[in-house]
Amino acid sequence: MNLDNTKAQMRKGLLELCVLSILESKELYPSDVITKLKASKMIVVEGTLYPLLNRLLKADLLNYNWQESKTGPPRKYYHITDNGRSALKELKSSWKDLENAVNKATKL
Repeated sequence: MNLDNTKAQMRKGLLELCVLSILESKELYPSDVITKLKASKMIVVEGTLYPLLNRLLKADLLNYNWQESKTGPPRKYYHITDNGRSALKELKSSWKDLENAVNKATKL
């Protein structure tokens, strides 16, 4: 069994919850989202984050605004939509249920 792969898959499964939570209170540029994820030990690279952001955009859970940059072209800053807030509420509830079930199953 490859434990590193298992750990990575567990993190990937929770990325939507984490990204929506990060964007719940503030509009951010993707590199800022990555910084916050790394700070919480949810290590992510751009190649993982951008497809996730696109999926969340297509699902109307996120949207973005263009903002001028002092160092280059305009940048996309992402923010959560009303649908995203509803989805986040459901994901947080599901996470609590799952966390409780895992704790019971592993007697933590």
